[in-house]
Amino acid sequence: MRTSPTARPTPSTTLWLARGRHTGPDAADVVRRTLQRLKSDEVLDDHMEVPQADGEARQVFEARWKVAGTVTVRARLTLAPPAEDGRDWVLAAEAEAAWDQGWPSPATMFWPDDPDVAWDHEPGTGVRFREATHLPADDDKEIRRLLRSAVRGGWSVNFVVHEAMTPDERGRRPLGTFLPPGLRHRVVEHRAAPEQLRIVNRALREFGVQVPRGGAVVLPPDPAPEGFEADDFSIRTVFLDGSRPDELVDALIRYAALPQPLPQDAERAVAELRDEWRLMTLEEQLDHERRLVAMYAEALEAMTKSRDLYREAAERAHEALAVYREAGVEIPAQPQPPATPPAGSPLQQLTRTFERLKFSAKALRPAAGGDREAGDPAGDGTDERPRPTDG
Repeated sequence: MRTSPTARPTPSTTLWLARGRHTGPDAADVVRRTLQRLKSDEVLDDHMEVPQADGEARQVFEARWKVAGTVTVRARLTLAPPAEDGRDWVLAAEAEAAWDQGWPSPATMFWPDDPDVAWDHEPGTGVRFREATHLPADDDKEIRRLLRSAVRGGWSVNFVVHEAMTPDERGRRPLGTFLPPGLRHRVVEHRAAPEQLRIVNRALREFGVQVPRGGAVVLPPDPAPEGFEADDFSIRTVFLDGSRPDELVDALIRYAALPQPLPQDAERAVAELRDEWRLMTLEEQLDHERRLVAMYAEALEAMTKSRDLYREAAERAHEALAVYREAGVEIPAQPQPPATPPAGSPLQQLTRTFERLKFSAKALRPAAGGDREAGDPAGDGTDERPRPTDG
């Protein structure tokens, strides 16, 4: 049984997230050429390469374009440091409206949509998004390991197709080509050979799904999205004859529309897209500067209020000390601060302490005429008490 990871937040419907691995050379150059070509073709409104900080091995590219005529999409591609097996990348895009899977794939704004350029490898398994990958032969442990790695993190949509018979050239074409553009580069297609049905279904038990003979099934991650029912995403028949598999395409679109948790480790990509965006228009820059000015003004006002409050507290402290001196009371030594500070702000506690000291000192001040009330009656020294009479 799989162990469910910690629950992750559900992303906004305006986001499009994907990750992959470029296994060829000069990944950054491929991105630069693609961006420049699409800018020249007026597909992109603008793009830029974010300057690298000192010691920063990552490379970041930003691009902006419009969909549906007026909806602006902002996207940020981050290339990880180079490794022996290529460079991992993470792509986060956000539109000004809820994402429509019929819009162009943000991946093709940074990478060329050319099968010869190997930028579309899934990092966990090494399989490609734009190809149909056959499962390992006669090894349920290896199949189980591959499928676990494929769904780990929730970045991609995985489905398994069983070939009822060996397909011809048309049937061997990947079914992902029939998907809408916004879903095409987030889906991994796994193929099971005709003789693998039993061994594949044995490996699929832990996922709570089964693939029908000659059919297909969508493979959920752990935990499964809210509203996922295995029967709703199981297709009894998929004709591998080059025709569009309508039921399968519909199931994948419905699955992608389910409220799914944010992919693992995607929080950083989303935060950088929203908080560290650099590719701004002139109006956006002016609006950004206005918000900075407003923020600085609020901070200055808060500092001024804090200064006034501390000044008021200091004046009350001097008043309290003056009252103590007038009363002739010895000022106690300053107590040591407690290990655990009491509830409330330090300024409020200090103010309340000074108020208590002030009123306590006033209570200790001697009242006017107090000596007369406590001692002998005042007068000219004559004793006015009644005297005993003679006889």
